[in-house]
Amino acid sequence: MKRKSRMQTLFKLAVMALTGAALWQEFQKPEGERTWNGEVAGVVPYDFRIPTFERMKAAWWNPDDERIVTPGVFGVGWTLNFGRLFRLANPDA
Repeated sequence: MKRKSRMQTLFKLAVMALTGAALWQEFQKPEGERTWNGEVAGVVPYDFRIPTFERMKAAWWNPDDERIVTPGVFGVGWTLNFGRLFRLANPDA
């Protein structure tokens, strides 16, 4: 139990640190140049814009996108492209 608890704590701290870094990165830009999306350290994607149906569909259900893991629709990190997974599991569909 202690090991699981430590891992959960480390994960939560990492998410909070990445979120803080992403917000810091945006607040360092002049107000008119803030896009509220990008990457932390050029690696971890973030997007704090209000999600749209088009962005959700492109991230979660896009069988034509070669990527299985895509940037998340809101927040920090990645999400799964279930459309691509479905296409790989059902190539004749």
